[in-house]
Amino acid sequence: MTSVWARRAAGAAWLLVAVATAGVRGTVEKELSPECREFLYMGTPPVGVEHHALRTICQRFHNRARYVTLYDTTNHVPVYSAYTFKRSDGEKRMDVPWMYEPQLSTLSDTGEMQSFPLGYMHMNFEDAQAVLNDYSNAILYERGQLNPDEHQASLDDKAATYTLTNVVPQVHVFGSSPWKEQEHLVRRRLNNYCRGTAYVVTGITTSGNMIRRHNVDRLAVPAYLWSAYCCIRYDRNAPYDERYKFPAFGHYALNDKDNNQVLEMSVKKLEEFLKKSTYVDKNFQIFLDDCVPPGSA
Repeated sequence: MTSVWARRAAGAAWLLVAVATAGVRGTVEKELSPECREFLYMGTPPVGVEHHALRTICQRFHNRARYVTLYDTTNHVPVYSAYTFKRSDGEKRMDVPWMYEPQLSTLSDTGEMQSFPLGYMHMNFEDAQAVLNDYSNAILYERGQLNPDEHQASLDDKAATYTLTNVVPQVHVFGSSPWKEQEHLVRRRLNNYCRGTAYVVTGITTSGNMIRRHNVDRLAVPAYLWSAYCCIRYDRNAPYDERYKFPAFGHYALNDKDNNQVLEMSVKKLEEFLKKSTYVDKNFQIFLDDCVPPGSA
């Protein structure tokens, strides 16, 4: 499979980007600040290579960092969102307007996501990110959150997931059934058996299909969605069929109306799948040391 990023980078990796650890203020960050690194296991993002079209966003809402997204400003979709899971009953927050990231296009005093403005929108805004009109006539797809609101607890954390920089085009049947059911399953598993912080990374691969608007390529359509969690403090008395899925486990599925069953597997096997499906390098890791804590046998 050849991804959009792979073609444009002439074989370079597009999926993941390594970032340094020094802190700077701002929504779009070249180097992640300490408060944003808290959403990453051991403060470390997935290992990969940089690409000029990828921007690391510290997603901020109401003056607080909420999660981290690696965003492709050429294809107007997130490559992944990395967040910490919060125990919840899975209730969705439905009263939130969709938002965007001003700093992908212009400097902003707020340093955080904003609601879409009414009326005219400057073209520079659309150059760097998706807008609501990109989804308006995409009748086969819905806006699918990589960091889903049901994996968050507070109203503000849930609201922060409603930004198009956290959204990819999901086939309706896939997003509303197998993928949503898997989000429920992971939520229940982490609610019941994770005793510490659960770090989650959810991302996509692409195959070159695009959603077009006014005869212009606007949104890359995911070929697959994938996700993995890492929780090193868990209930060691949990039933075996759940216990063996700790400290880390992953899954992926085809973003299609057919053959879209979710496949669960170890993080290493998920990484092997992604290495075959994308142009990540041989050292690709979702979590530092595959979520094996320092000093563990």
